[in-house]
Formats: sequence, C-alpha cells, structure tokens
Amino acid sequence: MSYNILSQNLLEDNSHLYRHCRRPVLHWSFRFPNILKEIKHFDADVLCLQEVQEDHYGTEIRPSLESLGYHCEYKNRTGRKPDGCAICFKHSKFSLLSVNPVEFYRPDVPLLDRDNVGLVLLLQPKQPQTASGASPAICVANTHLLYNPRRGDIKLTQLAMLLAEIANVAHQKDGSFCPIVMCGDFNSVPGSPLYSFIKEGKLNYEGLAIGKVSGQEQSSRGQRILSIPIWPPNLGISQNCVYEVQQVPKVEKTDNNLTETQLDKTEVLVTAEKLSSNLQHRFSLSSVYSHYFPDTGIPEVTTCHSRSAITVDYIFYSADKGEVAGQPGTEVALVGGLKLLARLSLLTEQDLWTVNGLPNENNSSDHLPLLAKFRLEL
Repeated sequence: MSYNILSQNLLEDNSHLYRHCRRPVLHWSFRFPNILKEIKHFDADVLCLQEVQEDHYGTEIRPSLESLGYHCEYKNRTGRKPDGCAICFKHSKFSLLSVNPVEFYRPDVPLLDRDNVGLVLLLQPKQPQTASGASPAICVANTHLLYNPRRGDIKLTQLAMLLAEIANVAHQKDGSFCPIVMCGDFNSVPGSPLYSFIKEGKLNYEGLAIGKVSGQEQSSRGQRILSIPIWPPNLGISQNCVYEVQQVPKVEKTDNNLTETQLDKTEVLVTAEKLSSNLQHRFSLSSVYSHYFPDTGIPEVTTCHSRSAITVDYIFYSADKGEVAGQPGTEVALVGGLKLLARLSLLTEQDLWTVNGLPNENNSSDHLPLLAKFRLEL
C-alpha cells in the first residue's frame, strides 16, 4: 500500500485547501482512527506512508502499527520539517536486510535546498528454503518529492538521487537487480516528462521548461528551460542515475605530471558527459494503475481538495519479463520479477465530490490509498 496520510501540521498550514470540509472531520483525533481502520481493513504486507508527522508517529502511528504486526522504519524530512516517510512491513512475512534513508537536501549543491526525503529498504521474504537456497530479496522505496510545480529541475534531481540509491541497494552480485517496488507521492501527473522518464527509462530534456516537468500546471510562460546538465557534477550522480565512481587519473607516485595523452583523454570524456541532455535509468518499471478508466477514458484521481483533483501517487514495480515483452535490453535487469495480480480501484473526481471531496467522514486524508497485490516468482 502507498498512502499519503496528510500530516495534521500541513493540513493546518494549508487550511485554504480544506474549506469544503466540515470542521470536525479535520481534527487528528477524528482522522487517525479512520486511517488506522483503513490500514487494518486492507491488511497489506508492506505500507509506504507519506506525510507521517514525527510526533504522531512516535506517540500513535508506530505503536498502533506495531500492535498490528508491522515493523516500522521512518525517515523525517530535513530542516526541522515535522513530517516524513515511513515503510512498515509485517515481520511475519519479511526480514529486514538494510535500511537506506535518502536526504535530497545537500548544503554543497545550491540547487538542492529543499527538505524532501526518500527511504529504501531491502527485504527478504520469509519462505521455506527453496532448492536454490535463500529466497530473493525485494527492494521497496518510498518518497515524497517536492510539490512546487515550477521547480521541475529539483524534482528530476531528487528522483535521480532516489534511483541512484535504489540501484545501489537492489544491485545483486551477478550485475542484475532484485525486484523493485517504488511508491510515493511524486507530485507529477501521468504522461508528464517526469512520469515518462520513470516508465521509459530515458528522457531527453533539451529545451524543456522547468514548469513543464511535472505537468501539474499548464502555463510555462516566462519560465527558464532546464540547464544541461540539470545537476552539477559534485552531486556524484551520473546522467544514468547511478552513483559515480570518482575517476581519479592513475599517476605513478614518482611522477608529478600527467602525461599529455592521459590529460587529453580525461578532458574529452568530461566535455561529452556535460553536453548530453539525456537522462537514463536501467530499471524496467511499470505502473500498477493505468490512470484512466478503460470504459470511459475518465481520469483516475489519487488526491482531491479545493484546488485540484489529479493523480500524483504511484506504485511502480519491476514487471516480470513477460509483461514488458518487446523491449530489447530489459531482460538483463530482471531476475524473478513481480507479477501484478490485483489492485484496489481508484475513483474519479466526480465520484469524490459526491462525498464532498477529501478528507470526508470516511476517508481522512486528501489522498486515496493505493493498493496492489503481487506475486514474487522465487
């Protein structure tokens, strides 16, 4: 399950978004029991929660989830922001191999001055031992990217940082990746350049206005276009969204001067890398949801308040080979893979306004929970 549960703090800071709501449904004392009831009802093995308020997490959310059999990991936002992301899993189903928090704030990179975070867990399914030994690990990532519709440059860089961490965590000895589930509130709409980059594994962003990256707003008048490259080299992440091995020219200890040919080579490589406006990643990711109702073509929505009703929340997963047939080169990256068996239906904007939008008496966030059932091939 992926669920942005709306932190009380953010609700109160943005009260203009909730003018349509009856006051009592906005109190945390009313909302939390409802949210807990939903979590209990759906009974997912893994929860990816966003906008988890730190004080509520400590006093209510974590203790309640632990009593339901979940092990909880939490990453607070930086800069004294009072909320963060949590990944909780049933310890009857998984054991924890590693916890990898990601901070998108970097004091040494002026572009990265926002306090968003991600969290990447490596889990091992608790299974009877298979003939081939231990069951494969699964990588679960959760994030809440920057909201600001006009800062697509920051959003893409935050995404690249998350993808680099996932590549690091999901990387297996044979060079392939274990199955990946990447959840969260990406503050980007289906079909936008950021969304397409996740699904297609490539994006040529040359000439793209920074306000067009997420597709949240239509107008991009007077906006600057993305610089090439988007982020500076000292971030240490390549255009392929992996951590760069620092290239140190090999020099004999006795010799203080690089030979001229070595120097030329290094410079040529750097220039070529700098000028490329192509981003890539090596995962073959599918979206659990199709974003439109097949019969009507009406959009699904994952969030609905006074200002907008759109899809910004996603569950992406590495599909098994059969599901991405005809994409050459993807086979390498997959062993096992996940098969999508079922998903919880989303609603249309019209559906939601018939119950007075979100939050309401029964649904206590301004987002809907996303839920998917997978089979992991061992």
